[in-house]
Amino acid sequence: MSGISALHAAMPETADGVICLPPGLLDRVRHYRLERVRRELRKRRVPAIVLYDPVNIRYATDTSNMQIWSGRNPTRYVVVVADGPVVGFEFHNCEHVWSDVPLEAEIRSAVCWNYFNAGPEAAVKARQWAREIADLLGQHAPSERQIAVDRLDPEGLHALSEAGIRVVDGQAIMEVARTIKSDDEIVVMQAAIDVCERGIERMYDVLQPGMTEQELWAHLHFENIRLGGEWIETRLLASGNRTNPWMQECSPKVMRKGELIAFDTDLVGPFGYCADISRTWTVGHVRPTDDQRRLYAAAYEQLDTNMALIEPGMTFNEFAERSWTMPDHFFKNRYSCLAHGIGMVDEYPSISYVQDRGYDGVFEVGMTLCIESYIGDEGGKEGVKLEQQVRLTENGCTPLSTFRFAMDWL
Repeated sequence: MSGISALHAAMPETADGVICLPPGLLDRVRHYRLERVRRELRKRRVPAIVLYDPVNIRYATDTSNMQIWSGRNPTRYVVVVADGPVVGFEFHNCEHVWSDVPLEAEIRSAVCWNYFNAGPEAAVKARQWAREIADLLGQHAPSERQIAVDRLDPEGLHALSEAGIRVVDGQAIMEVARTIKSDDEIVVMQAAIDVCERGIERMYDVLQPGMTEQELWAHLHFENIRLGGEWIETRLLASGNRTNPWMQECSPKVMRKGELIAFDTDLVGPFGYCADISRTWTVGHVRPTDDQRRLYAAAYEQLDTNMALIEPGMTFNEFAERSWTMPDHFFKNRYSCLAHGIGMVDEYPSISYVQDRGYDGVFEVGMTLCIESYIGDEGGKEGVKLEQQVRLTENGCTPLSTFRFAMDWL
């Protein structure tokens, strides 16, 4: 058995196309994630956090409501008290989105003070919102006058300040809380990766000269949505001379036989977890040219070398210093990082090339990471993008993404 049929056989699925998890697993994941948030609040001596980022809300409560829309429009939010309740402030008439989540939470109506909803009354509404937050803090942590918030527009910050509440950075709290994955989380993440790899297999199977980039990209979306996935964060698929430099969005360009096609999935799949995988092929799956093979060999060597280097206890800066040495003619077009965390979306940490002087930190068991490579000559015609999603164990990196590389190109 090979190709898409093998992936289908490996993935639990009911007859109606719904991805199934083992009984009780998702509830354990929910409990683990909420406790990670509360533990981080206690560690930093912050009594509560207000969450607006829809991914943070999903992490803490496993509730979802128009995530792309609410990411632009701050119209639902959640307060998690370190030693108290979860209070969900839900968008208009949407309390039902909490009904299928076994979480003890008080549900209230959100006070929407963004300009779209409040117009010239935005400041008035923001003060109303701030009073409610201050009252909640006073009820559950009466001696405290500070609260964390992950995202906050200036009007809200000003209103909390007027109410005597000091705001601390909640995004840092959430990024650190989300860093270490439980064994159960890995099962859920693997389900998203498996769905993503079905989409990749579908793209591989249908790829032929004469298709547009957008036509090919649609096949990844199809498999993701068909199997309960949610969205794709970027549109990074390019072919031919659009593969160099990288970071060019999918277009109506017609793909020609023999040119390179590369992509980066950035796919948020079932249960809200991200599958971030990159591969590069030739259009028509024809034999690559010697120059295409040269680029691919360098990208694969960078990926393979760096993945083998990472181990628990190593610092980010140590990894950057010891990582694969990129030849000068590739360096200008380097990817933005050597590796980054991954969970529900791209997460902390982001590890820079040593020349870019990134921040330091320590690799820990339980992190999930994406190891990155982009190789393209400065001023060159094409480039190769590869990326592998891994879990960090006591013995180093274990691949989570398994879609094949073009080993016959090496």
